[in-house]
Amino acid sequence: MPADSSPGLAGETPARSASRRQRGPATRQPRASVTSAVEVRRSTRRNRTVSAYREGDRTIVLIPARMSEAEEQRWVGVMLDKLAAQESRRVIGDSALADRAERLSGQYLGGRARPASVRWVTNQNTRWGSCTPAEGSIRLSHRLQGMPEYVLDYVLLHELAHLLVPGHGPRFWRLLEAYPRTERARGYLEGVVAADRLPHLPAAREE
Repeated sequence: MPADSSPGLAGETPARSASRRQRGPATRQPRASVTSAVEVRRSTRRNRTVSAYREGDRTIVLIPARMSEAEEQRWVGVMLDKLAAQESRRVIGDSALADRAERLSGQYLGGRARPASVRWVTNQNTRWGSCTPAEGSIRLSHRLQGMPEYVLDYVLLHELAHLLVPGHGPRFWRLLEAYPRTERARGYLEGVVAADRLPHLPAAREE
């Protein structure tokens, strides 16, 4: 499911979401912090719970006003993971992944990148994707499974571009200019990496 079409709040049931809408908007502090495509809104009416939802090109994370900056960053990572899991409940198989790569190559690279194989792997925990130009093979980390589709498409395009240009010089990045969500996808992945480096917090509790 595309990232922009998720209507509910992560960590809440539809009934609780409806109840929240009936109560009206929560009281918020004047400042809302924004990092890349993530906006954090603090509420004095929220004591223990954290929730998140998509709003256009942004992810809105609602947290208690008393939270520290460090806690805020930890919870942003937790809620991004929750939303990503909700948005992509179906794992794309290797065959569908190869079809997706062929479509993206045709749409953004003029069909010039033609991988011999595209598959998921479970041994890439420090890289989102890799390719071997000599073999024409592309491998994507299983950690991408469950992330928004535009993020998966960006990583696929990134590796497809490497079949044409090996390094990360200006010529390589020009190949990705046609994809409109490059910066958004990079920001999302950078946020996931930053969250992974923070100490783990318990899962959010519902009201």
